[in-house]
Amino acid sequence: MPLLPMTVSADDVREAANIIKAAAHRTPVLTSTQANALTGASLFFKCENYQRIGAFKFRGAYNAISHLTPEQKKNGVVAFSSGNHAQAMALAARELNVPVTIVMPHDAPRLNSPPHADTVPKSLFTIAKPKIVKRSPPIWQPSVV
Repeated sequence: MPLLPMTVSADDVREAANIIKAAAHRTPVLTSTQANALTGASLFFKCENYQRIGAFKFRGAYNAISHLTPEQKKNGVVAFSSGNHAQAMALAARELNVPVTIVMPHDAPRLNSPPHADTVPKSLFTIAKPKIVKRSPPIWQPSVV
């Protein structure tokens, strides 16, 4: 169940595609005769593992940051994630010259943690409270979807 009401129209998708087209890779769509035979259906596999950072999350992160107001871009974004959303927000923010702070859970897998993970503050609100920043959750946000 979504935390916030959300609708994404076909026009929203077309607008997002236009915004991200210069930054995101065009990833292939593959088929599998074996998978089709096993399922009795025509299956198509969108290979987002070929996307920048290895996941589709880059598309949403870039689109979301692109929709910020100039003031929001100046103040920066705070993203909380222990995986692909964190990597996607970091890359998109760097490319769009927007300050970003990534908050990861203290128990995130070591593989996903940056080398300086022990210096990451424990609370999103500790970081965001001193100034007004745009929070970017990994889900339930139309510009990320």
